[in-house]
Amino acid sequence: MPRITFVEADGRTTEADGVVGQSVMAVAVAAGIEAILAECGGACACGTCHCHVDATWIDRLPPPTETEAAMIECVVDPRQESRLTCQIRLTDALDGLVLHVPATQY
Repeated sequence: MPRITFVEADGRTTEADGVVGQSVMAVAVAAGIEAILAECGGACACGTCHCHVDATWIDRLPPPTETEAAMIECVVDPRQESRLTCQIRLTDALDGLVLHVPATQY
């Protein structure tokens, strides 16, 4: 069961377990990460599940698709390590993933 650590803007951390194949967005919502709004329900159509992947993990994820990259251009404070949590699917290799959640999605 892959475990994810969400680091919120105020420094609080929440660890949450997911299952292989589940989206990181679904794990965040189930764990009560309020800054992950997930307004489109995971359709990669809104960018409200934006996060910053910790530098130690960025190279372990596949690159964003063209659709995801286009949506990331529209988020608040996009960075090189920006990803949409709806587009990251859990694998056993992502056990321990650390994500930084922005203070706001708008």
